[in-house]
Amino acid sequence: MIFWRLSKRIQLRPVKLCLAGVVRSSFRSHRGLTSQAITSELPTGGAPGGSLDVLGKSYPRDDHSNVPGKILSKVGKNLHNRKHHPLWLVLERVKHHFYQQYVGPFGTPLFSVFDGLSPVVSTWQNFDSLLIPEDHPSRKKGDNYYLNRTHMLRSHTSAHQWNLIRAGLNAFLVVGDVYRRDQIDSHHYPVFHQLEGVRLFNKHQLFGDIKDGEPLQLFEHSSRSSHKQETHTLEAVKLVEFDLKQTLTKLVTHLFGEGLEIRWVDCYFPFTHPSFEMEINFQGEWIEVLGCGIMEQQLVNSAGAQNNIGWAFGLGLERLAMILYKIPDIRLFWSEDERFLKQFCVPNINQDVHFQPLSKYPALVNDISFWLPPQNYSENDFYDLVRTIGGDLVEKVDLIDKFEHPKTQRISHCYRITYRHMEKTLTQEEVMHIHRSVQARAVQLLGVEGRF
Repeated sequence: MIFWRLSKRIQLRPVKLCLAGVVRSSFRSHRGLTSQAITSELPTGGAPGGSLDVLGKSYPRDDHSNVPGKILSKVGKNLHNRKHHPLWLVLERVKHHFYQQYVGPFGTPLFSVFDGLSPVVSTWQNFDSLLIPEDHPSRKKGDNYYLNRTHMLRSHTSAHQWNLIRAGLNAFLVVGDVYRRDQIDSHHYPVFHQLEGVRLFNKHQLFGDIKDGEPLQLFEHSSRSSHKQETHTLEAVKLVEFDLKQTLTKLVTHLFGEGLEIRWVDCYFPFTHPSFEMEINFQGEWIEVLGCGIMEQQLVNSAGAQNNIGWAFGLGLERLAMILYKIPDIRLFWSEDERFLKQFCVPNINQDVHFQPLSKYPALVNDISFWLPPQNYSENDFYDLVRTIGGDLVEKVDLIDKFEHPKTQRISHCYRITYRHMEKTLTQEEVMHIHRSVQARAVQLLGVEGRF
């Protein structure tokens, strides 16, 4: 499920939502950083012509293409399927819970699991199939990675909902890497992993156990302006909402233990109504862990399941793992450092893991100031450029000052970039190599005027 605000509020204060392989370009513990290594990672998109090759398929570039090489290098890594990785551990716990709790009439698991669907989807799958309007801010080029105008790296696993319902499935989980352009800090990363759940009910499934339930209906019909409208009955909504909240309460309790304090917050998503977010009280702090809701009937009908009503939820695996295992930095999920990975090689997936922090190497901080161009400047473009050049050596980027010239009305931004290697001490010479490249490329690619 999409739940856009999840990624925007992933302060795991840490923490809606909210990552996939091996970091190659920046976790170089025994090699220096050279200009050649930096320039080889420049963005591949931006202008028509040529093509992008992803997972064995070629996509023609156009004016919407904006996927950097560093992002493309992470496609297909599938950290959630890497045995004994912390994301794999969380996913296995979720899968086993659903397998044990929800069984079909013949003793087989009720929920099908899809954990290998391609992250390349059409823009129709990612947005239109989910009733997301053309002017919705979630479609912005500045927030997504587009291969071209018709294809993109999915921004949520909800992009597969319509197709799976159309295929006749009525209970399924979808897991995979998703991609969003976002700010840079220890709890945000442009690639993360989502788990999506969908369940549909027909009249018999919903009302079959209710005494004298035969007269109860899933839908009621009304006529407005000569157009017939189909809406859920109050009884159906109450039953589906109860099942949804009960299902998710059981799941979160399974992960975090009994006695967990939970609260539900009303919210809005384009393809569910009503919609909710779940927050848990974790060590005295309320943290949002997932979003959910009753699916809009228009979506269900268009996928060919007209006689059903259903719910959907979405959560981020990184967020759950960071809370469960107290992992302080999202970049660690990409580390090849055995000191990190071996901590999760446990014989039982439900075994508690008390993450032992790696040595904290010192940070180096550099500021960059520039005048913005008159138009077409996006902060996410700058963050993407910094990630592309600095990779995972960049711990965070903070906008620390905005200034508007009183006479010219030109606007200046000053950003503070914190560099820190997860596995060794950086030198100022190495960092300045990267920082000067950021300055030069910001001028060249973003049209800013440097105040260096």
